[in-house]
Amino acid sequence: MKVSTLCAALTLLASSPLYARDSAEEELVVDATRTEGSRNDSPQVIRVIGEKEISQQRQLTSDTSQILSNLLPSFSPARQKMSGSGETLRGRMPLVMIDGIPQSNPLRPTGREMHTIDASMIERIEVIKGANASNGIGATGGVINIITKRAKPGTVNQHLGVEATTPTAEFDHDTLAYKTNYSVNGSEEYVDYLFALSFEDQGLFKDADNRAIGVDNTQGDLMDSRAWDMLAKVGYWLDNDQRIQLSLNRYRLKNKDNYVSVTGDRDAGILTTSAKGRPEGRAPHNDVWTVGTTYDNYNLAGMKLTALAYYQRYEALFGATNSSSFQDPAIAPIGTLYDQSRAFTDKYGTKIALTKDDFWDDRLKATVGFDTLFDNSKQDLWSTGRTYVPEINYTDLSPFLQLEYSPVESVKLSGGVRYEYARLNIDSYQTTWANDRVSVEGGTPTFDQTLYNAGIVWTPLEPIILFASYSEGFTVPDVGRVLRGIDTPGVRLDEYSGLKPIVTKNSEAGFRIQQAPFDFEASYYRSSSKLGSRVELVDDAFVARREKTQIDGLEVSAGYSPNADHKLTLAWSHMRGRYDSDENGSLDAKLDGLNIAPDRLIASWSANWNTELSTFLQANWAMSKKFDDEEKDFSGYTLVDAAVGYKLPRGQLSLGISNLLNKKYITYYSQSASVDPDRYFAGRGRTATLGYSLDF
Repeated sequence: MKVSTLCAALTLLASSPLYARDSAEEELVVDATRTEGSRNDSPQVIRVIGEKEISQQRQLTSDTSQILSNLLPSFSPARQKMSGSGETLRGRMPLVMIDGIPQSNPLRPTGREMHTIDASMIERIEVIKGANASNGIGATGGVINIITKRAKPGTVNQHLGVEATTPTAEFDHDTLAYKTNYSVNGSEEYVDYLFALSFEDQGLFKDADNRAIGVDNTQGDLMDSRAWDMLAKVGYWLDNDQRIQLSLNRYRLKNKDNYVSVTGDRDAGILTTSAKGRPEGRAPHNDVWTVGTTYDNYNLAGMKLTALAYYQRYEALFGATNSSSFQDPAIAPIGTLYDQSRAFTDKYGTKIALTKDDFWDDRLKATVGFDTLFDNSKQDLWSTGRTYVPEINYTDLSPFLQLEYSPVESVKLSGGVRYEYARLNIDSYQTTWANDRVSVEGGTPTFDQTLYNAGIVWTPLEPIILFASYSEGFTVPDVGRVLRGIDTPGVRLDEYSGLKPIVTKNSEAGFRIQQAPFDFEASYYRSSSKLGSRVELVDDAFVARREKTQIDGLEVSAGYSPNADHKLTLAWSHMRGRYDSDENGSLDAKLDGLNIAPDRLIASWSANWNTELSTFLQANWAMSKKFDDEEKDFSGYTLVDAAVGYKLPRGQLSLGISNLLNKKYITYYSQSASVDPDRYFAGRGRTATLGYSLDF
C-alpha cells in the first residue's frame, strides 16, 4: 500500500464515528468550530450525534427534524411536516449546514432547511448551541452541521437498505410507507469515492385513534409524499499532505396530492383531518442542487489550510390557497383567487481557514480565515406570475481571527473577532393588491458589524471541567417577509429600519465531568438582542416583528455506561423567552410556541445483549407551558419509542416502534404556535418500521 493510500485510510478511519465511540465525543474533532476544536476544549456546549445514534433514530423515523428533536431537548418538538417553521434551537434559528455548506436561506427562510438531504446519507451531526460567529450569517441560535458519509477503506464497499412503515392499527396500501437506499464507496491508490441513492414513498399518517391526520396542502407535508436523493463524492490525494474533493447532492421532495385538508375546530376539540381529493394547483415541493469543492493542505509551511467553494440552487413551491394576501380584484373576485408562492435562492460562496497550532511552545493556536457569500433570492406568485418578493442580491464578506492560548496545562483561553460586511441590492417594486399596491423605492442598504467572542475552559481537578463564554451572532431579518409586508407609501429601502441586521449576544457558564462510567454536563445561558426578530401569525400570514428579545435557560445532560454494552442517558432543557411588546424597553411579554420550545426531558437506554441482539428504548417528555394567550397554552405529552436489531448470517434485521404506547396528542406547533383551525393537527399514533440492511 502506498503512503498516500495509507494516509487516506487512517484519516477516514480516525474521522469515523465507528472508530471513536459515541461515549467519547470529546475526542472527535468538530469541523463546525472552524478551529479543529473538540467538545471538552469548547467554552460552549457542543453535541456530536454519532453514526450509532443516527442509526438508532432511523429505525424510528426518516425525518431529520424528528431525529434532532429526539436527541436535543432544547430543539423544538418536530412538526412532522415539510415545513419546520417554529422549530428552533434554544429559542432561535440555527444555521443548518451540510459539510459546511449553508442550507439556511436567511433572506427568505422557508422553514425547510432540514429537508435538503436524506437521513441515510448522514454520518454524524455536529451541534454548537448558542450564538456563534465562526460560520457567519444565520447562526444566532447555534450551528447544526450535518456531515455526510465518507468512503471507507477497501476497493468496493456496498450497502443496501430497505424498510417499510405502517400504523399498527391497520395495514393498508394508503397508509404504507416504504424506503430503499443503496451506496457504494471505496478507496484505491490516490482516489476515494462514494455514490449513494435513496427513494422514499410515504403514505397517509394516522393518529392514535386511527383517524387520518390533516394534510398541510399549503406549507407542504411529509405524509403522502415522495422523496429521492443522490449523493456523489470523489476525493483525490495530490500527495501525502494535500487532498481535493468534489461533492454533489441532488434532493427532491414532492407531495403526491391525493388528499385535501378538512378544517378542524379548536374550541370544540375537533381535529384537522384529511379526505381523498385533489387540492388546487400544483403539488408543493422542495428541489435542491448542491455542489461543493474542498481543498485541504495539512502541511502548508507548518500550517493547515482548509478551503471550501460551493454553489446551491434551491426552489421551494408552496401549495395553492385563496389567502387574503393573494387576492386581486383585477384578476378574480375577492376570495376566489387561488395562487401559490415559490421561493427561489441561488447562492455561492467560499470558506477559507488557515490554522497554526505550535506558537510559543505549542501553547498558542491561531486560526485566520475569510468567508464570502453571494445570494440571489426572490419569491413570486407562481400561478399568476406576480412579484411577491422582488429579487434580492446579497453580498457578505467576513474575515475572522480566532486564538486559543494555554498559559498552563489546566487552562485554555480563547477569543476571536469577526468582521461582517453585508450589502443588499434591491430594485424598486410594487407590492400586491392586498398591501395596497404601494411603490417601494429600491436601494442598496449596507451594514457592517464587528463580532466578538471569548471563552475559558479550566480543569481545576480531574475530571471536573469548568467553562464560560461570550459570543455574538449575526444575521439579517427575513428580508422577503419584510419587503412583501410593506403597505405604507413612500418607503425608501436605503432608510428602512426593518432591514437592520440582528445581532445576538450569548453568554454561558457551566461544567462537565468525564469520568467513566459517568459523564455529566450542565450549563446556564442567556441570549439577548436589542433588535430581534419575532415571528407572529396574523390572519393567514406570518409577520416579522422587530423587538427587543431575551432568552435564558438551563441545560443538563448525563450518561452512565455500566459496561461497554449498555448506555443510559438523560437530558433536560428549561428555557424562558420574553420580548418588549410595547417598545418601552422592558421585557413584558412571553414568546409563544412559534419562537420557543417547551421544557423537555429525554431519557434513553441502548443495549447490546450479545453479538446478534441489540435494543433501544427512549422516552420524551414535553412539559406543559403557559403563554400570554391562553389559547396557546401547551398541555404537554409523553412519547415512548423502542427498537430492536438482530444480526443475521447475512445482513441485519430491525424493528422500530414509534409512539409505543399509542399516545393521543396534539403537536406542540398546533397547540402553541398557531390557532389556525386548518392546522389543528394530531401527532402520529403508533407505527412500526421493519427494516433490513446488508453490507457487502
